[in-house]
Amino acid sequence: MAKKDLDWGNLPFGYMKTDKRFVANFKDGAWDKGCMTDDDKVVITECAGVLQYAQTCFEGLKAYETADGRIVTFRPDLNASRMADSCRRLEMPVFPEDKFVQACLDVVKANIDWVPPYGSGATLYLRPYMFGSNAVIGVKPADEYQFRILCTPVGPYFKGGVKPIKVRISDLDRAAPHGTGDIKAGLNYAMSLYNIVDAHKCGYAENIYTDPASHTYIEETGGANILFVTKDGKLVTPKSNSILPSITRRSLVQVAKDYLHIEVEERQVNKNELADFAEIGLCGTAAVISPIGQIDDHGKSIMVPAGMDEIGPVLGKLRETLTGIQMGTVEAPKGWIYEIK
Repeated sequence: MAKKDLDWGNLPFGYMKTDKRFVANFKDGAWDKGCMTDDDKVVITECAGVLQYAQTCFEGLKAYETADGRIVTFRPDLNASRMADSCRRLEMPVFPEDKFVQACLDVVKANIDWVPPYGSGATLYLRPYMFGSNAVIGVKPADEYQFRILCTPVGPYFKGGVKPIKVRISDLDRAAPHGTGDIKAGLNYAMSLYNIVDAHKCGYAENIYTDPASHTYIEETGGANILFVTKDGKLVTPKSNSILPSITRRSLVQVAKDYLHIEVEERQVNKNELADFAEIGLCGTAAVISPIGQIDDHGKSIMVPAGMDEIGPVLGKLRETLTGIQMGTVEAPKGWIYEIK
């Protein structure tokens, strides 16, 4: 076998059909064994629960080729745990976490030729997802579900890689108070679509959402958590019950503490503080860290001191260290890296 003949260095962050995907079905109160399939088509009834009442959740993680030629994936056990939390909140059956992890490894192995080569800047993105598949006309949870994992090679999430981006403070809300903002439900992302399209039309890469109750405290963007660096080098992360617990953010916090010996503080961040930070960035599976150079707040522009030319020194070191762990050039904490054999 040999790697696919693709222009790895110029891949978009988009979908490309690969060879295999994993499928398992829940029926009569139990999951079947699941299997790998060539068929990328999903066939469901027109009255499926996912179509009527948006009963679906998903995850995202990546596989990489390391500097020494191994194929690995990063902390899939945390994706399994987070999806389990999402399923419980949406009254969906939990796919066993150990089987989730094994299915991720199996999907990578079955599509090994689609894993981009080391140094290309591209990765193999895995998308586990679950949805209600049987007919539901009354407002209630489905009785049957399908769990699938697809994969696709992708380039950087934001064009230009780690070049600082321009964002805006949004008037709209990403999630409701005491709602589903802390789980990875499809409905959260549906709520953000109108706003992200409008942001792009206005020249912004993303929207920054404030807390839905008071619109005072910074929460996250439509697709990523936010990191702040104070002028004295402290890493600050927003604290809120309606923020998605990003695996990348949690990993970066540990990297900051254990590898770089940076002080970390999790607290509420008032939007009036934005001008006081030295560096600001987005973090998530897709982008890792994408620096913010400018924040527009209803006619007022906040220029982040790190500038619009390159990532700041603290976020740059955090990104370099985490990607080094993922790519095998920096020793990983125990249990973070799963090798595909």
